[in-house]
Amino acid sequence: MLSRILIANRGEIALRIIRACHELGIEAVAVYSEADKDAAYLALADEAICIGPAGCAESYLNIPRIISAAEIADVEAIHPGYGFLAENINFAEICSDCGITFIGPPVEAMRLLGDKVEARRLAHKARVPIVPGSDGAVKEEAEALKLAGKIGYPVLIKASAGGGGRGMRVVHNDISLRSAFGAARAEAEAAFGDDSVYLEKFIHEPRHVEVQVMADGAGNILHFYERDCSIQRRHQKMIEESPCPVLDRHTRKELCEAALRIMKEAGYVNAATVEFLLDSDRKFYFIEANTRIQVEHPVTEMVTGHDLIKWQLKIASGHTIKFRQSNIRQTGVAIECRINAEDPRNSFSPSPGAITRYIPPGGPGVRVDSHVSQGWTVSTTYDSMIAKVIVHQRTRTEAIATMRRALQEFVIEPIKTTIPACLDILSHNLFVKNQIDTGFVERNF
Repeated sequence: MLSRILIANRGEIALRIIRACHELGIEAVAVYSEADKDAAYLALADEAICIGPAGCAESYLNIPRIISAAEIADVEAIHPGYGFLAENINFAEICSDCGITFIGPPVEAMRLLGDKVEARRLAHKARVPIVPGSDGAVKEEAEALKLAGKIGYPVLIKASAGGGGRGMRVVHNDISLRSAFGAARAEAEAAFGDDSVYLEKFIHEPRHVEVQVMADGAGNILHFYERDCSIQRRHQKMIEESPCPVLDRHTRKELCEAALRIMKEAGYVNAATVEFLLDSDRKFYFIEANTRIQVEHPVTEMVTGHDLIKWQLKIASGHTIKFRQSNIRQTGVAIECRINAEDPRNSFSPSPGAITRYIPPGGPGVRVDSHVSQGWTVSTTYDSMIAKVIVHQRTRTEAIATMRRALQEFVIEPIKTTIPACLDILSHNLFVKNQIDTGFVERNF
């Protein structure tokens, strides 16, 4: 087992990794920016090292400073968490060059799956359905217009690198494609340093379903079933649940096995999520793979009983998976709500500031993942997510009721949060009846 690692991240995921390390007897070194110097979780780390000013470019995205911290702390490995440098191939390569284990996939697997165009080719090779679209990046507007005519409107312009909805545009005709093509490329360049985009057929009112995968270095690869992430606002996930409530046993088996085929083709090791769109006929299409742990991983942990962060650490230590796919089972229903420091009554505008009152919910079946405490100041410098509330119950109806109760208990004052928005969604009759898709929030709220 690894004995000492550095966590190249902040907030709730840093705390989550610290806890997993300590339960495995691993020392955890935290890094922090000057803005995070008062974060309570730093006291739980075995060592904490300041890596620069508040700005991400000078701290959490600054590879030389993170590598220097790792060398000073004399660690064996680095866990990147999610976001920041988690899917940065250059960072993974530098870790390897410095003799530091990168707790994540091999660089070549990152390269294959990190570019959405290459990932589509890989999925096709693995006999996994993909959304009809371009064979590669589309360079010119004229080429895009010709391809859109062949695919048929509406089509989706997507950035080849990155995610989170950046560089993404839905277009319904030639006129909207002309105006959106350049804008999408510019946004992709600004967000990811890569302006390449590709075209995909836009699937009407799909569900977004993803499969959690874990692979060891000995070739063993297993899935931990699926999560439904259809409740989104502007391509940003708000509420996730597992299992996907519309999948029958046969489709679930096909979906999960398709995810395994893709990752085997990529030669994958460690944790990953394979994402699909599910249409109204319950046909699924591969869209991308995330080569890291996901924000919503607790949903899977609750229904399977497996600690995914611990498995990341064990696999990075050279351990192999000793059990079989049949040993992993889904039990009950889990739902997660992301709580952001945003005002849903004011177009989800940022709501930074000091938290003077903080009372998290509890009770049977309730889990809260958060680094926030009373007195913490929410900054505009970083992502607005401040907590995740996860519930686990026998049925979806019971899980919804527990989540509503938990959110009503949750006190975060005086800043505004997305708790009211989550409550509105959970109370909507179509959500309760499970008649949802990725456009649900935009249509109904």
